[in-house]
Parts: sequence; C-alpha cells; structure tokens
Amino acid sequence: MKKTLQSLLITSALAASMSAFAVDGTVNFTGEVTAQTCRIDGATGAATKNVTLPKVSTSALSTVGQVAGRTKITFALSQCSEDTGVSVRFEPGPTVSAATGNLLNQTSGGSNAQIQLLNSDFGIINASTNTGHITTNIAQGNATLTYYAQYVAATAAATAGIVSSSVQYSLAYN
Repeated sequence: MKKTLQSLLITSALAASMSAFAVDGTVNFTGEVTAQTCRIDGATGAATKNVTLPKVSTSALSTVGQVAGRTKITFALSQCSEDTGVSVRFEPGPTVSAATGNLLNQTSGGSNAQIQLLNSDFGIINASTNTGHITTNIAQGNATLTYYAQYVAATAAATAGIVSSSVQYSLAYN
C-alpha cells in the first residue's frame, strides 16, 4: 500500500511538471537572402561611418525630451545591382536602449545623454523596435540615404561629459 501511494505521488508530480511545459504556440520565420548589393560611400566592403556631434550645453538638454546638436548622416549608394527600394536598418544590440530605442552612451563616467536617430523627414527611428525608417528608391544603380543624429535628454536632464556610442547597420532592400 505504501509503495502504491509513493508511485501514485511520483506519477502525479511528473504529470504536473509536464503540464507546466505545454506548447502555447508557434513562431514561424520567413525571409530572403538576396544577391542585391550596393557600394556604400564607394567602399567595396563594410563601410564605417564616423559622425561627430557638436558640443552642446547642458542647458539645451535640461528637461526630458529636449534635443540638441542635430547632425546629418548620408549614405551614398552606388553600383547597386538592381533598382528597388532601400533603407538603412539600424540593428538592435547592447548599445541600444530597449526602453527608448536611442543609442546609449558608452563612455564610462560620461554624460547621461542618449543619441537619437532620425529619418530624412526628421521622424524618430527606434533602433530597438526598428521602426521609423523611410525607404528610398534606387535609380540607375544609385541612391542617397539621409539620416540625422542628435543628443536627447531621454530619461533625465543631461549631465556634462563625453558622449560616444555606435550601432551596427545593414541595408534593407524592399
């Protein structure tokens, strides 16, 4: 009787633990790898962009939501293999705030200001969720993509200090 009760308890415990791992759904992935290529700024491989934002005063970023130091970033595409739509996709990663979609300062002891990315219409690009991009058409194998970067007091008034960050990007063909 005692062994039967133990067996029943063990079987019940195993059954209960299995139900905790029930299947709730499926995630399906689709995509396409394309032979489409463009040269970025004339480079034959990966192109690194270096953007220098201007020095700004903490008073320009004294309240949450204030922005300053807007700086233009261009990607000159050439020798694209076909005419289609293209945009720059800024990749989420450890330098991107999941909460704001802005670039986090990577300088230890630096300012708490973040770097916000904008599309050519000055709309905010959320690099965490990859929203806000505008597609540009490639014509005769060429296109110029325009973006902007600016400081933003995202979570608090900005403190004084160095600001530096980076983000990986890729071209998204539509």
